Amino acid sequence: MSTTSSTPAAATLAEAPVERWAMSHAASHLRLWLTVVFGLVADLWTKDWAFRELAPHESRVLIENLASLQLSLNPGALFGLGAGLAPIFVGASVLALLFVLYLFANSSASRWSMHIALGLVLAGAIGNLYDRTTQSAYVVYYRDGSRVIGTLVEEGPQAITLGDFPNGNNPRVYRLPDDPRTGPQPVVRDFIKIEAKLGNLALWPWIFNIADAWLVVGVAVLLLNFWFDGKHSHERASPKSDPA
Repeated sequence: MSTTSSTPAAATLAEAPVERWAMSHAASHLRLWLTVVFGLVADLWTKDWAFRELAPHESRVLIENLASLQLSLNPGALFGLGAGLAPIFVGASVLALLFVLYLFANSSASRWSMHIALGLVLAGAIGNLYDRTTQSAYVVYYRDGSRVIGTLVEEGPQAITLGDFPNGNNPRVYRLPDDPRTGPQPVVRDFIKIEAKLGNLALWPWIFNIADAWLVVGVAVLLLNFWFDGKHSHERASPKSDPA
């Protein structure tokens, strides 16, 4: 007669809970896509409201000495970097969206904070990608680094007339430079300005939108998740000495 014996290791494996993946977990999808929908609606609605209700050169106080509303058009990426390279940013945004979906598909169902962070990143990326594929303004670049942006009203051989975005009101005449980047370009609508200063130094000199805020918060939470993952992996890999 044969007997079956079980080792402690086998018993531990049998008792270990089965890890569920987010891609096949309904609650994980709900967390991700509700965050995306909420974030995207908040971003697009506030952009439309700001450019409908605020005057082009108005600065409306939101919180005294802390934040105000001020319209701005950004032909670049986050913080206005890389102006004139919008096609590259569109491609980079698509790759970023695919990478976010990859991270979600390879995460466990218990990682709810990561799923919310991925939803915020998706909402921010889609919100600004929407602007870059639907919003266009005429951008005039000068060699001293300055630029003017607006709606094209009239273009001559040596001068150009631009009006307020997007309706073309209040036309203004500008000298037409020979910079090859000058012309119609995709833009992102920004309207939030941080007024807080440390002495004479602005704590946040860039005008931004809700999508930018979602991206910053989402990436920060993702980095915290990765940091905790690395910390726990290091702890599990560290040998533990048995008491004598």
